[in-house]
Amino acid sequence: MSKKQDLPPTAWAVLGLLSFPGERTGYELKKWADSSLRFFYWSPAISQIYAELRRLEELGYAASARSGPEEARAKRRYAITAAGREALAGWAADTADAGPPVLKHGLLLRIWLGHLTEPERLRAAVGDHLERTRSELAAVREAVEHARKVPQWTFPELALRWSERQHLAELELAEALLTDLEELEGLAAPDAPASPEAL
Repeated sequence: MSKKQDLPPTAWAVLGLLSFPGERTGYELKKWADSSLRFFYWSPAISQIYAELRRLEELGYAASARSGPEEARAKRRYAITAAGREALAGWAADTADAGPPVLKHGLLLRIWLGHLTEPERLRAAVGDHLERTRSELAAVREAVEHARKVPQWTFPELALRWSERQHLAELELAEALLTDLEELEGLAAPDAPASPEAL
């Protein structure tokens, strides 16, 4: 098995962050992941970022150097190597199926178990979700505007614009869910859900 096949997606994501111009510290990579990757993939924990940076250095895909005495606090900055750029380009151009999107919707898990709680609690949870999604949408739009000002970020901007549309769709779905819950208000709730075999 090749090195390329051995790497998890998170490693490619970290290497991808390094593929844009400039050198960055692990902390800077985390901040960038929080303001871009998390809107359509996920943002690795800082410990994961440093673990992947070590792995990428061992493979020769990244290189690092400590800052000099001119900085009050020494920092290690990372950059992609030629080998890393070549490997990343190969991975990005891979025509193999990237797999289905993974959806883990905590709110929907609670709705699925709605027979165990009061309707007003479910409505409140959906309301909180709507508020949070609106806040996230504002953050995505801010990231889109920021990316639009950087010529090298054309493709990150496309990904963020997709995320903007996804958040708008999530708002629409949550509003419809709220309507569905309100329509159930007048119906007598069953004591227990039907068994899966009965569905």
